[in-house]
Amino acid sequence: MTWHGPTFRISDGERVDGAWCLVWRKDEWLDAHHPEHLFVYADGRITRGKYEATDLAGLAKLLASGKIGLTPPGTPPWSAPDPKWESRYPEPLTAESFLVEVADEITRLAGRPTAADRCWEAVRAYRAQPTEERRALLRDAYLAVPAHNRVYVLGDMDLQDRPLRTLLTDLGQAVDGDGPVATEEMHDRARAYFADLFDGEAAAKERRAVLYADEPAAAPEPPVVLCEVVYPNGWPVEPGPFTLRNDFDAPIDHRGRTYPTVAHAYWALSAADPADHDRVLACPTAREAQDTGGRAPRRADWPGVRLAVMAALLRAKFDQHPRLAEVLLATGEAGILYTGFSDAPFWRDEGPNGGRNWMGRLLELIRSELRAAVQGVPS
Repeated sequence: MTWHGPTFRISDGERVDGAWCLVWRKDEWLDAHHPEHLFVYADGRITRGKYEATDLAGLAKLLASGKIGLTPPGTPPWSAPDPKWESRYPEPLTAESFLVEVADEITRLAGRPTAADRCWEAVRAYRAQPTEERRALLRDAYLAVPAHNRVYVLGDMDLQDRPLRTLLTDLGQAVDGDGPVATEEMHDRARAYFADLFDGEAAAKERRAVLYADEPAAAPEPPVVLCEVVYPNGWPVEPGPFTLRNDFDAPIDHRGRTYPTVAHAYWALSAADPADHDRVLACPTAREAQDTGGRAPRRADWPGVRLAVMAALLRAKFDQHPRLAEVLLATGEAGILYTGFSDAPFWRDEGPNGGRNWMGRLLELIRSELRAAVQGVPS
C-alpha cells in the first residue's frame, strides 16, 4: 500500500500523528464499491473516512466481511510468474499481510522500530556474531515484515532481497523453492554483501560528520515568537521582545536621513519617486508609513535589493540602540519567528500555512553579528 501523510487529529488536547491510504468501501445499498481513505493513528485508532472509528481487530472483520477491499472490484488475482527466483516480484497483497502493514504503520507513527527496522537490527546482530541462533532470529525478523513488502526491505533495486533470502536458506535447500541450491559459497557472498553495505554506511556516516562538522550539536531552543502587538497607551517602559519589531519607535540614521522606525525607512526607501519617499518619512506612525509606502510605485530594482536594505536598516537599529541589542542578544540561540498579519508572507512566519520568515532570519543574522562583536570575534 502507498501511505500518505502527515496528518493528525487532536485527542484530549494532544496531537496524535497519522497517515492514510486508499481502500475500497462497499456500499451495501447500491451493491457497489467506491474509493475511501483509511486513516491510522499513532495511538492505534483507525477510521474509515475521518469519523467511523475502529481498531485492528475491527479492521480485520471489515476486510473479512468484504465491507472494505484492497483493490478495485473485479481486479483479477495476481501471482508472480515462474520461476520465482529469476523473476522476483512482491508477494500478493492479502488481507492478512495488509493488517500486518497497518500494525507496522501504527508502530512507525508512534516512533517505535518497524518490522523493517528490526530486520536490519537482526542483520547487524548476525554480522557481529554469525551463529545459527542469530541466523534463526534474523529469519524470524525477516518473516515479520509484511509479505508484500519483503522484496523492498533492503532498498536494493537490483538485487532486491535476494542476499537476505539466500542467507536464510539452509545449506542444501533451493532458494525460494525453485532457485539454486544454497551453498556455503553463496552464504559467504551474502555475508560479503552486507559487509560491503555496512562498510559503505560507516564511510558515508564518517563523510557526513566531516561535511556537517559545524552543525549545532545541542538540541534547538524553543523559538522566540515576535507577535504583532498594539499598545494604545504607548510602548511599555521596560523593553521586551516587542522592541525587535520594525514598527517599534527606535529612530535610525541611514545615509544622512533620520527615520522614526525601521518600517518608515524600509517603505520610504522602496519608493521610486523622492516625493513619495518624503511622504512616507513624514507619516506619524509606522502603520501609516506602510499604508503610504504600499500605495507608492516601487523602485524597479527593489525585489533584488530589499533584503540587503532591510539588513542594513536592522544593523543601524541595533548598532544605534544598545539597549535593544541587549534584548536581541537575550533571545540566545533560539530561532526567531516573526509573525503577524500586516507584513507580507515573504517577511513573516505563517506556521503550517507557510511564510518565508525572512525578518526572523535577518534578526538571527544580526544577533550573530552582535554576539561576535561582543566577544571580539572577527566577522
